[in-house]
Amino acid sequence: MSETLNTPFTAIYESFYSKITDDMYMELTPEDTAALAQDLLLSAVHKFEFPRKPLTYHLDCWSITDGDKQYLTGAFEAKLEPEEINILATYMVVEWIGQQLASIENTRMKYSGSDFKFTSQANHMQKLNQMKKDYEREGFHLQRLYKRRIKDANGVYHTTMGKIMAPIRKPFKPSDMPPGPTPENPWEWDDLDD
Repeated sequence: MSETLNTPFTAIYESFYSKITDDMYMELTPEDTAALAQDLLLSAVHKFEFPRKPLTYHLDCWSITDGDKQYLTGAFEAKLEPEEINILATYMVVEWIGQQLASIENTRMKYSGSDFKFTSQANHMQKLNQMKKDYEREGFHLQRLYKRRIKDANGVYHTTMGKIMAPIRKPFKPSDMPPGPTPENPWEWDDLDD
């Protein structure tokens, strides 16, 4: 294992599992569970808009032991903070709910009871869709907090507003000046008033 790999995917998986309840994961082998979680995580990485650390990762590089069995999972090169892990885990939930919505079980009409009434899946899907939107909003909120504050060496948070609001400075060149009225052409901007 390389010394540059600092955050195993399992750290994010644990946060994700604490946010959901799914009996399916209890029935799968740890290797299959990690493979499904890895797919969700790799989709969630792209939803993290402006991480302070690069989210570069390597697959099949981190060994996990489950009893006598060892299998591999991925790892991020950077040492992620709990705040960054939480954002990724939240977006994993968004991806997980998206999979639930895309399931044929939720879109198929079903019979119920002895009178063969159809049960509509629309209400269930609507609630899942609302839950997905709530988690997307939560992820967006967590990212806003993440962007607006930074922790110093003593663990105290400070605002980043001064950095956010600072203008981008670039060298000024006379060729960057927009065309405008000159003593030779005083009417150039007069036409814009019409």
